Amino acid sequence: MPGLTYKEIRQRYNSSRLFEDNDFPADDKSLFFSMRPPQKFVWKRPHELCQDPKLFVGGASRFDIEQGQLGDCWFLAALASLSLDDYLLKKVCPEDDQDFGRNYCGAFRFYFWQYGKWQEVVVDDRLPTYNGQLVFVHSSEKNEFWSALLEKAYAKLHSSYEALKGGNTLEAMEDFTGGFSESHDLKKAPKNLFKIMFDAYNHDSQMGCSIDANPNEIEAKLDNGLIKGHAYTITDVRRVAIPGYGSTKPVRLIRIRNPWGQKEWNGRWSDNSSEWRSIPDSERRRLGLVTEDDGEFWMEYTDFIREYNRVDICHLDPTKAPGGKRKSKKWVTNEIDGRWQKHTSAGGCRNFPDTFWVNPQIEMKLSEIDDDDDDDDDDDSPAAKQKGCTVMIGLMQKHRRKQMKMGVGNLTIGFAIYEYKDDKVSKLPKDFFLYNASKARSPTFINTREIMGRFKLPPGRYCIVPSTFEPNQDGDFLLRIYSLKDSSSVTLDEKTGIVDIPREISVTQVSSLQSASPPGPEKKSAETIAAEDAMKTKFLDFFKKITGDDMEVDAWELQEILNAALKKDLHRSSELAGSDGFSIDACKSIVAACDEDRSGKLGFEEFMDVWMNIRKWKLVFQKYDQDKSGSFNTMELRDALRSIGYSVSNQTLGALVLRFANKKGLINFDEFISCVIKLKHLIESFQRNSSRGLAQYKLDEFLAVGMYS
Repeated sequence: MPGLTYKEIRQRYNSSRLFEDNDFPADDKSLFFSMRPPQKFVWKRPHELCQDPKLFVGGASRFDIEQGQLGDCWFLAALASLSLDDYLLKKVCPEDDQDFGRNYCGAFRFYFWQYGKWQEVVVDDRLPTYNGQLVFVHSSEKNEFWSALLEKAYAKLHSSYEALKGGNTLEAMEDFTGGFSESHDLKKAPKNLFKIMFDAYNHDSQMGCSIDANPNEIEAKLDNGLIKGHAYTITDVRRVAIPGYGSTKPVRLIRIRNPWGQKEWNGRWSDNSSEWRSIPDSERRRLGLVTEDDGEFWMEYTDFIREYNRVDICHLDPTKAPGGKRKSKKWVTNEIDGRWQKHTSAGGCRNFPDTFWVNPQIEMKLSEIDDDDDDDDDDDSPAAKQKGCTVMIGLMQKHRRKQMKMGVGNLTIGFAIYEYKDDKVSKLPKDFFLYNASKARSPTFINTREIMGRFKLPPGRYCIVPSTFEPNQDGDFLLRIYSLKDSSSVTLDEKTGIVDIPREISVTQVSSLQSASPPGPEKKSAETIAAEDAMKTKFLDFFKKITGDDMEVDAWELQEILNAALKKDLHRSSELAGSDGFSIDACKSIVAACDEDRSGKLGFEEFMDVWMNIRKWKLVFQKYDQDKSGSFNTMELRDALRSIGYSVSNQTLGALVLRFANKKGLINFDEFISCVIKLKHLIESFQRNSSRGLAQYKLDEFLAVGMYS
């Protein structure tokens, strides 16, 4: 039954009536989405494959993980790392109340971290087999199934086994731990990388490494025994003082495991190398420097950074991994959810200066510098001793792997960090980015799930701008900030409401626009009053001819009046050229918004209010329609509305764009007028209801609902 929790399944199923997962059925759809299985796979439960099946045999071990026919070594490398930490493993795969004994019901549950929350995933225990053997990941113990079932749950989380083909070890590490990851290009390794790795290991972090490969070199074996395009797990990092080795400094050693359980490094400090002969067996055992033919091997650090291309580290704070190898420093963490919306808040990278500023902006405050013991002992350079605030920033895009079967891939993402010049400024305008360079930025723009950077910045106030490389790409993201000292962060956004009209437009336009702003104290010259009275008299005669005795107009009559009144403008103004004037849909929207008595028509006073505003709002439209095309880009809609006297939040701006813009993200004259009138009257309606205690929504929620009514 779909949607059941593990607790509910346990209440309905037992060993005589086994659970079958209809959400992830035992058929080809759960296996692949772009191909057929290479053989005919048969789904079998563990008790059909062996006697006395167990979830764990003698506890979990990194040697329980042997790769099958699926190219998910990135996932298996993270799984091997997870097996080293019993606390974390039991959080992902709890042993209590699930086994093949008296609690058996054919279902098993697992927990994965997904974008800030832990999610329960329940699967049945039918596994794909061929010739009576498990097809994908399996344990060397034939009756142990925790790794195979966990892989199935992770495949369900992403909609199919095929969705697990190819990936970054960090992705799975984060999903197993809720940790925060960083990645280093070893060809550009920072001088303090060994210290970063040493501290990370002793703080229970998960680590992996890999060697780059061209498409035709994936899993190609090198002469040194290492495999290109293959994900490895780092299982230990040591400084070892070895008497007589030829150096007064400790030897820096790293232990690495191949998920295959075979194929090892054959250079210095490999299992049979001469370096081990100077160390007695008893000393090796005391140091934990054990060597066996098991796919696990030691490397000296300089060999490691020479032979490998990438190291991945998933950091954990003490709340996620209590009781670590030594007392860990607690990271200060901040998480911000956000969204790039096409034509609204997806401005692209700095290569697009006209739109970059519309991207989401996150304020970050750093208040304390690092302690002295955070300095690097291996790096004596002045840069390493520079005082500042260590901060790691990670930008993660959401749900892309799950959407692979729909043809959705990762976006190319990155971020930039700017330092505020003025403490009073909140959301930074376009001009700021045109004339100020970034203080720091992500190492690159890349199409992986997450891009991360480690920085040391002076205490201060910063603005982080996450973006896609190209503009107008929809996507959800999570921005995470880890710092060693106190920090805070918040998404910068405007508050929807009425604001003063800015003074950057010309004096004549400002004076004309004043009467278009929301009601308030206003002084008009005698000439202005006389001109308005003359126009009102002229329009009254025209209005009577159109409407007849009832002196009201419906949407069709309004369309006729507006287009007739603007006829000269439509022909004379190049910015309105090619327009057929106001559409009937636009006029219906205007009537619906301005019809105070709900008669379905506008009286003369209601009509005059609409008409006076349209004439003044036309000036704003002309200001933003700079190419005189009859429309302007909706990424400028926020500024256009502010010119009229309204500020809008990201949520409200997104609703306006979805309602009034065309597919190209452009808004023409009649839709712009409809947009402003709708916004004006919804805000006024909310304020009336709020003052009487009748408003049951927040303003942005009220506008989002009302925009389509």
